[in-house]
Amino acid sequence: MTTVEKSYVDEVADLVLLHARAQGMTPAQAQAVLAGVDRIDSDGPGSWSHAWTAAGDAALAAGDPLNACRRYNLARFPYPATDGQRVALASCVAAFDEWRAAQGGIERRELDVLGVTLPVWAGGLDTTRRKPLLLITGGIVSIKEQWGQFLVAARRLGMAVVVTEMPGVGENPLRYRPDSHRMLAAVTDAVAEITPITDVYSVAMSFGGTMALGWAARDPRVKGVLTVGAPVRPFFTDATWWPGVPETTKRTLAHVTGRPDITDALPAYALTRDELADVRARVGYVVSRRDEIVPAADSTLLAASVPDAALLAFDDVHGSPAHLTDTKLWITRSLLTWSKGPSAVTAALGLVSKLRNKGRSGRVSKAAVRDSRAGAAPDGTG
Repeated sequence: MTTVEKSYVDEVADLVLLHARAQGMTPAQAQAVLAGVDRIDSDGPGSWSHAWTAAGDAALAAGDPLNACRRYNLARFPYPATDGQRVALASCVAAFDEWRAAQGGIERRELDVLGVTLPVWAGGLDTTRRKPLLLITGGIVSIKEQWGQFLVAARRLGMAVVVTEMPGVGENPLRYRPDSHRMLAAVTDAVAEITPITDVYSVAMSFGGTMALGWAARDPRVKGVLTVGAPVRPFFTDATWWPGVPETTKRTLAHVTGRPDITDALPAYALTRDELADVRARVGYVVSRRDEIVPAADSTLLAASVPDAALLAFDDVHGSPAHLTDTKLWITRSLLTWSKGPSAVTAALGLVSKLRNKGRSGRVSKAAVRDSRAGAAPDGTG
């Protein structure tokens, strides 16, 4: 293995420790799987896919399909580049399907979107009662199966909830393009044919947030966008920032766009200042002060350009993985307040306990509760 590939394996291993924690795994559990891994670009003993798939198989054999799903997810992380990783993705979806069938209330739908069949997970669809739609989208490394616990808890939101994936991620056969915001509008159109909806709200992570903001600039149905670490413009246009972006992000962007060399195409993905000014939805944006992927200039531009934007800042790396519980509370509180009014905040406090991953006992900081209610960042800069 070359020095470059070893560096890449080490980088992905560091990222997976954060993603494993987000899915309820302890660092010790994740490190035990990673101990024998020395490569990602091939399958077989010692490979990334082999180690994580074996962990998933063990969980499935023990009768725990949700934890099997989580481990298969990490086997295909950050994207399926080998046959073993592609098999792991299929195993991940199948294990999730087994788990959700036992939960009840979560259904698989296959929507006709932009000429392709797009599988989604959904809850709360009702063919007679009109309700708000919550459309959830991850980023370039996050698949829809990661939102299982949120789907269970979201029943109490009183919304129709649909979880999809960015183009090129998971089961989404589309490619990530500068106009991929059209996919979110098309998903909404398809859902509206199934169930009557009123307003639309979006929870979209990272590059999914970029798509959601572009969508909100064009679609008056969108009343609120909540995002964490979304690139806005400087990420795509600042040539001095790109060399320092993690290799995992660069390779994954190349994968989801279908462009082996994505560098020259980056500026086309940037949101313009006019687009940002056209966003009439309320926007909430989590800023990670030590973000290694998205420059601080992105959130600064968003705050200055979007008419109704509030920032919530954490001293953390991209995605604020050490502040997951605070972020979940902020998302839930914002959705209920925006869709149902301030009186719904009490309900949000009860719901957030349902959103904590099994096995985690995080404490919600009083500052985050106060500042998410006020729409300000903890340091008062929101």
